[in-house]
Amino acid sequence: MTTRRGWRGDAVYFDHTGPCTDPARHRNFPGRWRGAISLGFGPDGKRIRRKVSGTSRAAVTDRLAKLHAELDAGSKAAPSNYTLWRACEDWLESGLPGRSPKTIRKNKDVLEPILAAVGAARLRELSAAHVDTALAHMSKSYSTAAVRMGHLALKRAIRHAEARRYVTTNVADLAGTPAGQPGRPSKSFTLQEAGALLKASEGTRIGAYIALSLGTGIRTEEARALRWDAVDFGDPHANPPRPPCVAVWRSVRASADTKTARSRRTLAMPDMAVTELRRLQAAEGRTTGSVFATRDGGELDAANVRREFRAAVKAAGITGTWSPRELRHTFVSLMSDSGVPVEEIARLAGHATSRTTELVYRHQLRPVMEKGAETMDQLFGGAV
Repeated sequence: MTTRRGWRGDAVYFDHTGPCTDPARHRNFPGRWRGAISLGFGPDGKRIRRKVSGTSRAAVTDRLAKLHAELDAGSKAAPSNYTLWRACEDWLESGLPGRSPKTIRKNKDVLEPILAAVGAARLRELSAAHVDTALAHMSKSYSTAAVRMGHLALKRAIRHAEARRYVTTNVADLAGTPAGQPGRPSKSFTLQEAGALLKASEGTRIGAYIALSLGTGIRTEEARALRWDAVDFGDPHANPPRPPCVAVWRSVRASADTKTARSRRTLAMPDMAVTELRRLQAAEGRTTGSVFATRDGGELDAANVRREFRAAVKAAGITGTWSPRELRHTFVSLMSDSGVPVEEIARLAGHATSRTTELVYRHQLRPVMEKGAETMDQLFGGAV
């Protein structure tokens, strides 16, 4: 007599792949034991099942018990073949709403070395040890910053699966981030090098870009998005006189907004920037559209700027590898070396706090802290 399973009971059966003459135990016959748990019905009215398989009835029963334990702990019991690779693909596809294709691509790139190491692991079986191994492997070839980005992307991908109750623990949170390979630190031009660069690039499009970036400290993403209606050459005869300035309210980000709220600022321009921008306007005959534009009037991309900038650096006789963002570092360093308070430099650079200015951007040319000695000399001068 066949025994029916009870209400909400698990299905356990033998899946034949050949003839069988032992319907009770199925011993020594081709096939595999399978089990299934019903999870109710989906939005389409179809029953949702999670299935397991094994070489024996006991193995299937054990796996079903493990699935029940995960359900009791809050997991939705993802398909048994749901791998870390698939979880990351799902996150990249639907877990980054509103992000630009560039941001999605960047996350995909930093996840690739991690997935190459442990991507085939089933998500439910992934452990912190697996993550540690993958990050250690990545750290042998990538910079510390890239390893941090990869670890963060992995955390977010697993958190996306966790929110869908495919796992109950985000094991990436339990792993540490190892130090990677040392990258090239940012640097700044000396005052003499900055002067040589300005002179070598006079009268060119990149010369105007360099003069503006060096003279105001705006970000490369802000300079490339700059339009002529945001440039005011000023009016010294107005009452009160209006200084030449540039309104930094846009960037090339997907949202077209600046990096932070404090980055939206209007900056006075030094004479060298005004001169070069006037030259650029006269040479190209445009008073509308992008300031630094391609031949058809579109915005320059980062590769265009890097190519022209490096040619200008070479023409100035400056050795080493340089990037356009280091014009901003140079601005901060020259301001600091001239005695401008770090809080004021942070306001000019659009930093949220002065901590970023001090720790990341300031490469002082004379990094000697003199204020303490000067004060003590005033207090004790002539006393000893």
